[in-house]
Amino acid sequence: METAAAAAGVELGSSKPQIATQAEMAEERVPIAYRDQCAHLLIPLNKCRVSEFYLPWKCEPERHAYEKCEYELVMERMLKMKKIREAQAAGKVNGGATIGLIPAKLA
Repeated sequence: METAAAAAGVELGSSKPQIATQAEMAEERVPIAYRDQCAHLLIPLNKCRVSEFYLPWKCEPERHAYEKCEYELVMERMLKMKKIREAQAAGKVNGGATIGLIPAKLA
């Protein structure tokens, strides 16, 4: 069974590489929810925040870089979803069926 993303010509995953390793993220106590392609920017941001006592006007360059990275990931996901929905509307994917939340391998 072909997935909706594959039928729409959308490659799953992010175009950004994962720079920080799982070991580095675990060592720096990065919460699991934040271990994405921007975690390599979160590690120095958190170190700066601790050293500057979380003052909001400190660490602005680090925070800006991290938030920009997260924004780019969200926009990339939104564009991929838009392509999938357009393909569904055109009737190319599963006869217009919705995208399943469970991968076909597990269902």
